[in-house]
Amino acid sequence: MTNSNGTSDFEPAVRALETLLHGVTDDQLTCPTPCERWTVGDLLDHLMGLTVAFRIAAEKGSDAAPAGPGNPSVANLDPKWRSQLPVQLDELVAAWRKPTAWTGQTAAGGVVLPAEIMGIVALNELVVHGWDLASATGQKYDVDDQTLDTVHRLVSQQSGSDGTPGLFGPSITQPAGAPLLDRVLGLTGRSHRWTS
Repeated sequence: MTNSNGTSDFEPAVRALETLLHGVTDDQLTCPTPCERWTVGDLLDHLMGLTVAFRIAAEKGSDAAPAGPGNPSVANLDPKWRSQLPVQLDELVAAWRKPTAWTGQTAAGGVVLPAEIMGIVALNELVVHGWDLASATGQKYDVDDQTLDTVHRLVSQQSGSDGTPGLFGPSITQPAGAPLLDRVLGLTGRSHRWTS
């Protein structure tokens, strides 16, 4: 889905992720995820941080922006994440709906990129980690094809047989005609057949 100015709309990916939050139970916070060495709680802590970092990137601000990816941990997860994360996700959608969010240079996680690329990186984080969360908690994940196509174009350029340190593991070849989500996952080093 695109905004009226032709930029990607975060709304579908955010709604798909928000739907999952209601299905996460406290006893699942220590369960494994497709993100190597991360539990569900670690992943949620990462989502809490990235929603703030990418909102600040859209606003071209620097206040309270994390300097780098850090080490997400369930031990650092805000006890109010169930109410706070949806608010932060809504703020992220609103920030990237502004045309100025997509212009010039911006920074997130200690990386400086053209804003038009940073926005797609943020969208990719929402989509891939949405699937991670769904898989780890036994929920169905559904995101629209337009969002997946946008993310696919990004990961097609960044993936490799050796992976992209800090971003993706080694890519996993998908069969011809595989669903778009499976192809996105494969390019990020994930198998759509992952189980805990």
